[in-house]
Amino acid sequence: MEDPTQVEQASPAVRKRVQDSFDRQGLMAHLGARITHIGPGRVHIVLPARAEVSQQHGYIHAGATSAVADSAGGYAALTLLPEDCEVLTVEYKINLLAPAVGDHIEAIGTVVRAGRTLTVCRLEVFGVRDDGERKLVASGQQTLIRVSPTQ
Repeated sequence: MEDPTQVEQASPAVRKRVQDSFDRQGLMAHLGARITHIGPGRVHIVLPARAEVSQQHGYIHAGATSAVADSAGGYAALTLLPEDCEVLTVEYKINLLAPAVGDHIEAIGTVVRAGRTLTVCRLEVFGVRDDGERKLVASGQQTLIRVSPTQ
């Protein structure tokens, strides 16, 4: 049976809010990352493999891997919050399980628990080849805090 969190889409208003916020992130634009899925409590971000995001051995750099994982979790949390709220990362831990290789990496943030103040997300990053082969390259957990929008 297919996992419904893989295909369920957030409402158009939530998708627009998340995409508009993502589009304001200079780092994600600089890295060349893009959102590929916005569902309730779940966001996928893809980062193409390019020389500009690599480290000295040719793998996608741990900093780039961590950055897209952090953003995926943050936006997953945002999908469940009222329109007048935003989130900031309080902390996250990521385990780099294998070199990040593939044609791109896909970071998936999934809300584990959404509270009134704090939200906890699971972070997973896969190395993906164009032939569809996927390998888990990083796994982590993140805590986010609900904040009022900045002016």
